[in-house]
Amino acid sequence: MTTRLLVPTDGSDPATAALEHAIDIAADQDGTIQVVYVADTKEPSLTRLGGDVVDVLEQEGDEIANEAAALAEDSGVSVTTDVVQGDPRTVLTEYATGDEFDFIVMGAHGRRGIGDYVLGSVTDCVVNRSEIPVLTVRAAEDATRAYPYDDVLVPTDGSDHATAALELGTTVAERHGATLHLLSVVDELPEVIDTESTELSSQLEENVQELLDDAESTAKRAGVENVTTAVTAGSVSREITSYAEAEGIDLVVMGTHGHTGLDRHLLGSFTDRVIRTSPVPVLTTRRGDELE
Repeated sequence: MTTRLLVPTDGSDPATAALEHAIDIAADQDGTIQVVYVADTKEPSLTRLGGDVVDVLEQEGDEIANEAAALAEDSGVSVTTDVVQGDPRTVLTEYATGDEFDFIVMGAHGRRGIGDYVLGSVTDCVVNRSEIPVLTVRAAEDATRAYPYDDVLVPTDGSDHATAALELGTTVAERHGATLHLLSVVDELPEVIDTESTELSSQLEENVQELLDDAESTAKRAGVENVTTAVTAGSVSREITSYAEAEGIDLVVMGTHGHTGLDRHLLGSFTDRVIRTSPVPVLTTRRGDELE
């Protein structure tokens, strides 16, 4: 089945890094790429300046989109381009429907341009609103983009959102023949530590290991041959990125929301932070029954 990728761009280094990773995926999976540039004509200062500035924005968009398309075509990937007007946050979440695309691939940060278009700030919104999975890619010096994926990491807290991430991560790992790493982080929050905290932590670790064992069984039933589990304690986002670095992870898969309760797991609330600091691309997904 052809993989259909939507790649928003603003011509920045992170957007280019995302495009290059999308090209690798499309070339491997006989996929197609739709490059889209959103001319942010809803920005108040541009509205006051009128049509000339809008024309310049669209001209810049055409140039950037065509450059992106040429990069994809050089790799033999089928690509189309589109330049649209509007608020990038709204346009991209409405543009990216499951009927048209399988994934959105975006840079984790952008740059300020002629229309104060900051793609990176848009990414957070798209990650949390998109009805299809979003693959975010950093262009920092400490970031790597290996493909195909040999090691896939799915952090989990047992929430419905983490379960959705497990399903997606399992699919990716099975397709690539990759090792699936399942990680749960016991987040010791100082404000809730009391005289019973040590005992609670021990119980938490036992409960988390049970969740990991269940997740491992689910992954193996889905055809993933190599599964490894780990439990760590500390800052959730820091533990995830540290594990990714130490274990040579190629892709992190996360849900965009977690849950709260006595287990004190707040996995979903850390997803944005992981996106900004992860040494490898991060694939995010939302639970279907909470899509707007």
